[in-house]
Amino acid sequence: MERSLTLELVRVTEAAALASARWMGLGKKDEADDAATRAMRKEFENVPMEGIVVIGEGEMDEAPMLYIGEKLGQGGAPYVDVAVDPLEGTNIVAKGTWGGITVIAIADRGNLLHAPDMYMEKIAVGPKAVGKVDINAPIIDNLKAVAEANGKDISDLVAIVLDRDRHSRIIQEIREAGARIKLIPDGDVAAAINTCFPDTGVDILFGSGGAPEGVLAAVALKCLGGEIQGKLLPQNEEERARCIQMGIDPDRVLFMEDLVKGDDAIFAATGVTDGELLRGVRFQGTRATTQSVVMRAKTGTIRFVEGNHRLERKPQLVL
Repeated sequence: MERSLTLELVRVTEAAALASARWMGLGKKDEADDAATRAMRKEFENVPMEGIVVIGEGEMDEAPMLYIGEKLGQGGAPYVDVAVDPLEGTNIVAKGTWGGITVIAIADRGNLLHAPDMYMEKIAVGPKAVGKVDINAPIIDNLKAVAEANGKDISDLVAIVLDRDRHSRIIQEIREAGARIKLIPDGDVAAAINTCFPDTGVDILFGSGGAPEGVLAAVALKCLGGEIQGKLLPQNEEERARCIQMGIDPDRVLFMEDLVKGDDAIFAATGVTDGELLRGVRFQGTRATTQSVVMRAKTGTIRFVEGNHRLERKPQLVL
């Protein structure tokens, strides 16, 4: 892949963030998601690549979503798999709360897991704890391993968990172990990324969320030197059969190389609302500012990009 794609992808996430941020706090999550999707699709027309969406927002008949199998880009090399979440945290943006982002990940064709749209159990950690955790191990064992790897007491750790009833047992075990907990309403891609940045104060992610989001998080953690493990959680025989049809054993642990193969991948995200890692969009008259992060696995480079946009010169959000 060309390294110039890193900034091309930032332009795409910026466009989606600018479009969806107009809906912040208005209680209209579908409208916010639709705005992000349309802006992302439009900006992809300017990216010199041929991408195939392998992680998207539904099937072809569900347009205007970026559907699985859709082609993106101007066409021609490089030929890549694309994973998108035009707005991770639709409820977050609708309510104006913490941590809404727009997200893209790409890898060479055939290197991203075509994850089915179902739940996935996940555990994610930053670079110091790579190889130290096991999704099948008890919560207390993983906390002890992360504490040791980071030179902390368990009481100093912060575990991040989606605030869901299904996580009540996990939450209880974390509390019994003496670790602290950060409960979040949505957004486990951002939560997984935060384990890799000490300034966020997050040490480990536990719990289940969407499998497609697990692939997006895996690309980011591959770039950052972190780790995520996952186990698909089919809710019925139909979902289990779909896993098998897609060539995925629903009973095995999915490691980094299962989720994103090869030595290269690119991840980009732009803040829509304020979060631990990225600031949200700011509007002032005909100007807007954005903050993005873009990273590449092959080089290990991480860039934070500040964008200052003259909106009157970009009526179609072509950045």
